[in-house]
Amino acid sequence: MSEKKIIVAMTGASGAAYGLRLIRRLASLGWEQHFILSDAARVVLAHEMDLSLHEDPGACAGQLADHLRIPIESIRVHGLKDWFSPAASGSSGIRHMVIVPCSMGTLARIAHGMSDNLIERAADVQLKERGTLILVPRETPLSSVHLENMLALTRAGAIVLPAMPGFYQSPASVADLVDFVVDRILDHLHENQAEVGRWGV
Repeated sequence: MSEKKIIVAMTGASGAAYGLRLIRRLASLGWEQHFILSDAARVVLAHEMDLSLHEDPGACAGQLADHLRIPIESIRVHGLKDWFSPAASGSSGIRHMVIVPCSMGTLARIAHGMSDNLIERAADVQLKERGTLILVPRETPLSSVHLENMLALTRAGAIVLPAMPGFYQSPASVADLVDFVVDRILDHLHENQAEVGRWGV
């Protein structure tokens, strides 16, 4: 069984570019992706990226493949209520998940074990199976509620990786800032690429 299987989810926080860029990079690295999209994420994608995704999973996968110029075989889209999706069960063997961007509402529900849709259920599965769960929140400022939920998730084994791009590489574009965060996500998936600039190297 290939270990390069991953669930990528996008929720309603700002920062849709991070999610799309991650999907494209993972496809180039040969990952099999299971994609889940919240209703609020559809609104953000349309507003921030001028990308209106179809509600039908198959049509949505085709749109993403065309938009990102990736093989359609590299991505499989699941509905929010698709409880028969591989993402819903630990027996599927998928041991990696990234939620990017991750809204504070989604983060809070995962922190408290509430699974009302497939994104939250899939995250709960990763925690119970001791898989890799990476949450990429994009919010500021942070309230004590946000911080306490992040601490609870960190203690449960999740990686909280806020969308905080660095500037020590002298970024020349917004795309460079997006890639900085995506590179950090890939690091935690053990995709250590030689071309990525690193501090002190």
